[in-house]
Amino acid sequence: MSKKIAIVEDEPAIRENYADVLRRQGYEVNGYAARPQALAAFCQRLPDLAILDIGLPGDPDGGFELCRELRALSPRLPIIFLTARDGDIDTVTGLRLGADDYLTKDISLPHLSARIAALFRRVEALRRPPAGEPVLACGPLRVDLDRLAVTWGGAAVDLTVTELWMVAALARRPGHVRTRDQLMEEANILVDATTISTHIKRIRRKFGALDPAFDAIEAVYGMGYRWKVEDI
Repeated sequence: MSKKIAIVEDEPAIRENYADVLRRQGYEVNGYAARPQALAAFCQRLPDLAILDIGLPGDPDGGFELCRELRALSPRLPIIFLTARDGDIDTVTGLRLGADDYLTKDISLPHLSARIAALFRRVEALRRPPAGEPVLACGPLRVDLDRLAVTWGGAAVDLTVTELWMVAALARRPGHVRTRDQLMEEANILVDATTISTHIKRIRRKFGALDPAFDAIEAVYGMGYRWKVEDI
């Protein structure tokens, strides 16, 4: 069954250009020009991946709000921002709202296709964990790779695909430092150090909302991050 991709983009020519390329690659694509139209469709049925512009008709930050609404509907749905806005504040805002990737419209179509394919590979890889490793456990942390579920002290932690992948990468080798490059490689993303830090901060906030004393993700200056264990 082909993957379903939703594109929310107010410029018809741009929207159809992206849609045409992705359809030729075997995806089922639906396009939406405005947030209300897109949200109504998403409430009926979620796509397998959503591509959002930020500025939408009558709403300069409509894509940000739509990202919030999508995250309320599904914590795992892969979301990509594809926008002309390339400022650091917009990038950080998009990632803090739960987007898995943030791209600007000067990206080539083959590169866009590759980033979409990478996100789908991450979803599938998480659903097919290595034999004998369906659940990662480290102290109160449990990462169920079969169900794409994370708990802390028995309470569910709603993580995006990118966040879940990063937590799994850290938890597989507790106490060992994972460099930013290693986290990018394992999460199959190509971003700068600031973007990795933004993802880590968002992960910490989610665990901290359940446990104010949470401090299991440690930054190692000049190197990266590690999942702390009691005997280290």
